Amino acid sequence: MKYILLLATFFSLKTSAQTNLSFNKRFVECEDKWVAFSMNKDSSFTFGFIYIDSQAGLTLNREGNFKINQDNTLKVEKLKEANIKVRLQANNVKVAIIPVTLYKDLEIEQFPNWLKFYKTDTTSAKHFYDWGFMYNGWNECAKALTYLEKAEKINPNYKGLSVELSFSYNCLKQYNKAEIILSNELNRNSNDAYVNKEYIYTLISNSKIDAAIEQFEKSIKTLKDVQYNAENCFNIMGNYYTKKDKQKFNLWYSRLKTIPNRSDMINNYAEKLNLEVNK
Repeated sequence: MKYILLLATFFSLKTSAQTNLSFNKRFVECEDKWVAFSMNKDSSFTFGFIYIDSQAGLTLNREGNFKINQDNTLKVEKLKEANIKVRLQANNVKVAIIPVTLYKDLEIEQFPNWLKFYKTDTTSAKHFYDWGFMYNGWNECAKALTYLEKAEKINPNYKGLSVELSFSYNCLKQYNKAEIILSNELNRNSNDAYVNKEYIYTLISNSKIDAAIEQFEKSIKTLKDVQYNAENCFNIMGNYYTKKDKQKFNLWYSRLKTIPNRSDMINNYAEKLNLEVNK
């Protein structure tokens, strides 16, 4: 979906209301909720409805602004003929869920009429996968897992599901579950470099460094896709950094230097760890 900023005509109204706004919620905690943002420079509050677009992810449908007058009435400016949709990114912005007591004053219903167009598919494996993928992206892994496990019951072979499930399990430190899923996935598709990367990461997290190294060496020899070789090597090196094993850290740091790598982040972190270990 494309989001285009449109010029809009606003109308104003005044109405009495009691406000009770607590700006303590992350975007990802507000699916299918009306929210208000912290006060703007002109003392107004931007408000809108947060929902999930299966293609765009977590999205804000902006409705307008409102101000709280001295007599505790609201002056509301709503978008009259157009609206603004904004794809929400993971950040530290906090919003307030608008209480039901303000719905009448803001002329809103609990759920906008247009929301039904985003709820046409709520029972398929794709739906549950998309929602789980979105929540994993916001690091809400426990909630993501509730959707992904439903997708698994419907279609355990749904494309990408095994990796998303393993991501959730790793995030929740359920490494054994992640290891089983990824091992089975590699048996089905041994040439998938991304699954291989996640499997090596999982083995390291599950304190199976020897198995991780064995899988790394195997992947170096057999996989044509080499884009994750440096990351895999870095993760093994990081294991020895955590264990304060200087000798093995230096061995894998030297190995990392021999692997083509375009990631500035990996290079920078590797240099910082090397300086710390060998200071």
